[in-house]
Amino acid sequence: MQRGIYITANDRVIEQTIALLNSIRFYDADTPIILIPYDDNYHHVAERLSNSYGVTVYDDLPFIERLSQRLQQIFGDRFFARPNQFRKQACWFGPFEEFLYIDTDVVVFERIIDNLDYLKQYDFICSDYQHAGGIKNVFTTQIIEDRVFSVETCHDIFNGGFWGARKQLISESDLYETFEECSSHPEYFDFSEKTSDQPIINYMILKRIARRFNIVRRSGGAPGNWAGSPHFIRHGHGLVDPNLNQPLQYLHWAGVRLEPGCPYWDVWEHYRYLHEPKPMQLPPPPAAAHPWQQIINKIKSSKF
Repeated sequence: MQRGIYITANDRVIEQTIALLNSIRFYDADTPIILIPYDDNYHHVAERLSNSYGVTVYDDLPFIERLSQRLQQIFGDRFFARPNQFRKQACWFGPFEEFLYIDTDVVVFERIIDNLDYLKQYDFICSDYQHAGGIKNVFTTQIIEDRVFSVETCHDIFNGGFWGARKQLISESDLYETFEECSSHPEYFDFSEKTSDQPIINYMILKRIARRFNIVRRSGGAPGNWAGSPHFIRHGHGLVDPNLNQPLQYLHWAGVRLEPGCPYWDVWEHYRYLHEPKPMQLPPPPAAAHPWQQIINKIKSSKF
């Protein structure tokens, strides 16, 4: 297959996965999508995605297990907060010649696969402003001080929740060699906020893929996409970035808990319940009475 989308999910994130798939299919009914199981508890979400959206499960599950085991051998089982995030690296070896990877805490506002047109000129694409915050959540300054990367190269860091590339630019040996290099220099990476794969994968891409492009650097710029940005303006069921007067391509709740009251919750709800009635929200339970109030209420209700 020429082009497609990979996601990772398990049964625990079925709600946000449905929202993502509803948004993708709203703009694009045909692009094939493959689920990379986040862990062994994926059968319920896989069935729902297959029946409703034509999503298939990654066919080389032994490779995913081999990747997980090798990672544990190199780093140990307590190094990363969420080591299973590395399973997304199976993207390099699946059936798509060109692919997008998208996290499930995302909804899209366009035919998102068309961003792979940039691969006519580049080998790797992303679309975010991770670099605008410096190297936080990716590298420490040590990686620059030791001249592993220049300051200019570090301007190409990216968020690991949305990216695209060509198949097999990274080999299985490239993955393991990168893990080995990184395990030898943990001082280069910023895990202070419990990121897992993002620092390591940034290291690999910056080291091994020269022709990379961040879409926000296109002519005329590109809109933001982080749900933690408060300035987006609602337009229909999408959002507009007023700084550029451009509609968002997608919205990503990275580091933001997806729950009622979170930023742009109404946008997420729209796509989650695009094809089914939204359940009625029950009122919150009454606050528990103070122990003294409980005693007073009991006396009042007693019959003398």
